[in-house]
Amino acid sequence: MNQNTALQKQIGFWSATALVVGSIIGSGVFMKPSSMAAQLGSPVWLTLVWIIAGLFSLFGALIFAELGGIMPKTGGIYVYFRQMFGEAVAFLFGWSAFAVINTASVAAISFVCAQYADYFLQLPRFDEATELSVVWHLPFIGDLYPLKNFGVKSLAVSIILLITIINYLSVKTSSGLQVVATFIKVVVLAALVFGIFFSGNGSFDHFMEARDPKEGWSLKSGIVAAMTGAFFAYDGWTNVTYVAGEIKQPQKNVPRSLWIGVVCCILVYVLVNQAYLYALPVEKIATSSLVAADAIENALGKTGVAIVAAMIVISAFGSINGNLMAPARVTYAMGKDRIFFSWAGKENRFKLPGNALLLHALWTSIFILTGSFDMLADMFVFVTWIAYGLGAVGVIILRKREPEVPRPYKIWGYPFVPILFIAFSAFYLGFTLYNDISNYLGGRQPVINSLLGLAIILLGLPLYIYFKRRK
Repeated sequence: MNQNTALQKQIGFWSATALVVGSIIGSGVFMKPSSMAAQLGSPVWLTLVWIIAGLFSLFGALIFAELGGIMPKTGGIYVYFRQMFGEAVAFLFGWSAFAVINTASVAAISFVCAQYADYFLQLPRFDEATELSVVWHLPFIGDLYPLKNFGVKSLAVSIILLITIINYLSVKTSSGLQVVATFIKVVVLAALVFGIFFSGNGSFDHFMEARDPKEGWSLKSGIVAAMTGAFFAYDGWTNVTYVAGEIKQPQKNVPRSLWIGVVCCILVYVLVNQAYLYALPVEKIATSSLVAADAIENALGKTGVAIVAAMIVISAFGSINGNLMAPARVTYAMGKDRIFFSWAGKENRFKLPGNALLLHALWTSIFILTGSFDMLADMFVFVTWIAYGLGAVGVIILRKREPEVPRPYKIWGYPFVPILFIAFSAFYLGFTLYNDISNYLGGRQPVINSLLGLAIILLGLPLYIYFKRRK
């Protein structure tokens, strides 16, 4: 594949690490604790889920760090899958990355960014009757309401278009923006944690006390559902692999940036979760629509809420940039290989994958207008973990098939870590599918999110046959 000679190596170690941290820390830590607390009903389990999800995300990062060291090329997982499983599986991942994983992720984060901005803007929305008047029914999957929260959705689309223009014009500008935004969001989260704890307006008893904790099957179901929320918050660590062909000394800097970035995010998320619990009991967190704002209001009053809301908008903005900048390179790589629209593999006059960026912006905007935060987040997490599990299988395949290939980084604990990761991925995916169907049949959610994601992936099969014949 020759795209790595076309794109310039302009991303250094700190920019790569900022891309990891900035892509991970976005909207999830500000929005998902509420639904996770409702699913678990226990502050202890809430903390444990953040830690467990963080450790498995770290295992995944270590697995893909080995692959990134072997194949430091633009395209990331698409490139790895083509080497490990062949062109067909690589195409299905690339299609999934475009159609579900990356675009739904960016759509969900943009939705949160706009929702927190609405704290200041008071964006208009239709009345409930109008919102429910337009329904798009998906057979065997559920219903979509495109007019719901239309003001927030319109702002989210505008944010996507702005960041796409920045990335279309300059990778240096977008990389610089990523470093600045990542620095700001780390400062924001540190201020949030220290501000809440030093206010004294909270209780350490909240770390253990629960009025109505889940038990038995309800707890098991809640843990798996809460894991989806935590995995959404941790997702984004693969983005650095997508731009590996543009990173200086990628064999060294890709693994290092993954290691440092994911460990930092685990520490940050656990500390933020403890701050929320100190300020609010788990029952209050479970009913909060903007948990970070409610926690800081309890600790510092209304002024603190406005500051935190503004900083969360900045934080989510940086995360959108990281998650939009990197994944478009997968679509670009597929276009270069001529198993997707060939114009998607063309560079613009700034030597950047401009057509792929525009295509991602369009599809992401469609997701925003048709979906909701929870639907988008749950759908893309399910599809993403199919790819992550396959990546772990691929590491074992390559170790056996190509033992002589130089490996600048080797995963710690091989083969136990990949095997454990594969087993966990299979369990998580199976239980999530069962849970989604049960919740839909029980009227607890309008869409079977995992099946919707799978349906979109399967649409890639006729596309692959078409592009293969053209090629």
